[in-house]
Amino acid sequence: MRRFTQGFYGYAVALFVCLAGAGLFLLVTPQSREEHIPRLEYSITVANFGHTVPYGVWAPQKDPAGWIPNSNRIAKGQNGAQVLYLGYATAKREHAMFAQSDEKPAAGFASRMANIERTVGTQQVGGVTWEQRFREDKKQRSLVRVLPETTLVITGTADWPELAELAALLQQRPKG
Repeated sequence: MRRFTQGFYGYAVALFVCLAGAGLFLLVTPQSREEHIPRLEYSITVANFGHTVPYGVWAPQKDPAGWIPNSNRIAKGQNGAQVLYLGYATAKREHAMFAQSDEKPAAGFASRMANIERTVGTQQVGGVTWEQRFREDKKQRSLVRVLPETTLVITGTADWPELAELAALLQQRPKG
């Protein structure tokens, strides 16, 4: 009598046992069909940023409807300037990021955040003019606003109306 582990039939039985085991594992493993984007609170990061800069910090007064804040951090920019980053998954599940810094020159910071120097137009948001930049190969849109004390950049794969929605909710918090 042939050994069961030899030859083609032994290989076929072993393959069947492995596939049956993998199928059983997939059958009993819980699977979620729901989207899960981690929500990260950013109020402490914004407050800490406010303690490190000599001006009133800009931040959303609330999150846009359906948006999920999913990242935030403070980093060192060029020339030792502090940079605040707040990242979001938008209601359309695109990416948007708000960044601000007092880095000089402001044009250099804005170009680095937007990944392009060239402007494509302007956009009015709440009576305020924002500069539009678009990098086609990355599908990256950016709104840039240069103020005397700080530069604000909203950038990402979100469309112009979504970026404007975040820009409309920005409010300067008093220093202190």
